[in-house]
Parts: sequence; structure tokens; C-alpha cells
Amino acid sequence: MNRHIHLLTAILASTLIASLTSAQDLPAMQQKAIQFLEVTQAADGSWTSSDSVGISGLVITGLLQSGRPADDPVVAKGLKFLIEHQQESGGIHAQASRHQNYETCIAMLALTEANTEGRYTAAIKKAESFLRGLQWDEGEGIESTDGAYGGAGYDSKQRPDMSNTQFMIEALRKAGVPEDDPAIQKALVFVSRAQNLESSHNNLPYAGKVNDGGFIYTPAKGGESKAGTTENGGHKSYGSITYAGLKSIIYAGLKKDDDRVIAATKWIRSNYTLRENPGMGQQGLYYYLQMFAKTMSIMEVTDFEDGDGKKHDWKSELIQRLAELQQSNGSWANPADRWYEGDANLVTAYCLMALHSCK
Repeated sequence: MNRHIHLLTAILASTLIASLTSAQDLPAMQQKAIQFLEVTQAADGSWTSSDSVGISGLVITGLLQSGRPADDPVVAKGLKFLIEHQQESGGIHAQASRHQNYETCIAMLALTEANTEGRYTAAIKKAESFLRGLQWDEGEGIESTDGAYGGAGYDSKQRPDMSNTQFMIEALRKAGVPEDDPAIQKALVFVSRAQNLESSHNNLPYAGKVNDGGFIYTPAKGGESKAGTTENGGHKSYGSITYAGLKSIIYAGLKKDDDRVIAATKWIRSNYTLRENPGMGQQGLYYYLQMFAKTMSIMEVTDFEDGDGKKHDWKSELIQRLAELQQSNGSWANPADRWYEGDANLVTAYCLMALHSCK
């Protein structure tokens, strides 16, 4: 009996030491990343390029969430860059951008983080109105039974997808839009149909072919998954979009006892990992890690139990994983350069946002 008590005590002690070490590492990791981003900012306040409104918005959000104030010279210059890109339509994007929804959503996240004194309220409201206009609904001449209904694409012409839709939901909620707002509830229709779960919320032809509770890239036009298809014609669930889907349905007001939340949570329990983006390997790893962190944070869990019954101090594990991956100059980048993850500015922003969720 004493032997078991000693063993348990040793395990608890090692877990506590790991947690304390991770907590101590976090500020140092953030500071190194911030120093990298200070150096890579362009004279016009952008990062990567003068058309990269989305990347710049993510960097600014990461800096603000890491404790840099809105009047910090680097942050202030970045915010000015975003405001200068607000169009008459209310969208915040490069003039000829085909990523208008994505860029506007991310700019809104940055502006809401900086809006402690109401300085950006008017700009945020204009951007909110623009996003509502982009959402695929009756205004685009589609019925509520259409797989595209309620979603958001890169712009008004490109079919909606889960990545753009989850950014839209988060941007609207951060801007103060309530969960019962029509735009949020229409988006919930789209997100529910992106879940591999046959139910009253998803009766599209592919819904029951996988039926594992995970999510796919889009339910529009017959559905698509970046992870490919199954032999029976189903669309495979994968990590980054499943976390994005779970985060989105929680933002839309679903509770823990909803079947959609239960099924998605079961999927992430069965596929818990920080080594890869489940179903995609190293592709989209950092998008996955920041989505993992945001979702775990809004689920309000400290120790997450995986499918084998093992409990994970996810914050400590994520900090340790990011510490392993951080480069000597303070940045992160993904050699599997898909979805722009070869861009160190973008990926470093993702990591700062993930670390913010670990506080």
C-alpha cells in the first residue's frame, strides 16, 4: 500500500514540477517571439507584405494578447495599418483581395483586443455590417436546405468553408454580438452540417457515412474534407477543423449536453495529440495548435481526459511542445509549408495566441 502511495506522490510531484516549469517558460517564450516580430515589421506597419492584412491582424492580436498595450509603438503602427485598409464597404482588407472575409474577421479580432477605450468601436461596427453581408443566406438566393446556407467563404463569390465561418463567428462574438443573433444562428446551421454526425441538424447525403462526430472543411456542394474521403464516399474528419467546429458551436450557445458537443468532444478525446494535426500530419500544425488552445480554453477544462482515460494538463503540455519547436530567433515556422505556414510571422502569431490561452 505504502509503495502505491509513494508512486502516486512521485507522479503528482513530477506533474507539478512540469507545470511550474512550463509556467515559468511561458513569459520567456513570449518575449523572444515579440522581439522577433518587432524586427520583422515593415515601415508601413504590416508584416510579410503590404497586402497581408490577415497576417498583420494575427500578429497584432498575438502581441496584444501577450501584454503589449495598444499604444506600444509597434502595435500602434500595426493598428494604423489595419484602419488604413478599411474600405467604404466596411471590410478591412487589401484593395484587390480575394480573402475579404478572412482579413476582415482577423482585423476585427485585433481591433476588439485594442478597443479598451472605445477608439475602434465605429470601425468594428462597420466591419460587422460587412461580414453580415458576406454570409451565405437568403441574400445570395439560396434556401435554408442548401449545404452552403449560413456559412462564410473568403469573399462573396467563393463557396463557404469552416475556416472562414469559424473566424466569422469568433469575430462577431468578440465584437459583442450575442449567441442568439440571427447571423450566429445561421452560421450554426452551416457548422452543424459540417459535422460527421447524422441527426436532425445534418441530413445531407454524406452525414452518416463516417458519423464519428468530427468535422470537415465544408458541407457546401456535396461536401469536402482536406483529409480526403473514405471508401464509402464519406468525408474524413480532421483535427484543426474539428476543434474549430467545436469552438464554433460553443460560441453559438450549445451546452455540454448537446449531442453535437458530446460527439465532437468524443472525437477530440479519441484523437488527442500535440504532435500533429490529426488526419493531416504536419500540414496545418500551428493553425491546429492555436485552435486546440482556444477550444480547450473556452471549454474551461484544466485536466483533459483522452479516449484511453489518461488525463492531460493540456496547458503545460502545449507550452512544452511549443518550447520544443521555437527557433533560436524566437520564431516558429512549419517546414510542411501548406496554408502559408512557412511564413514565420504568421506562425509566430499563431503561437502567441496559443500561449495566451495557456495563461
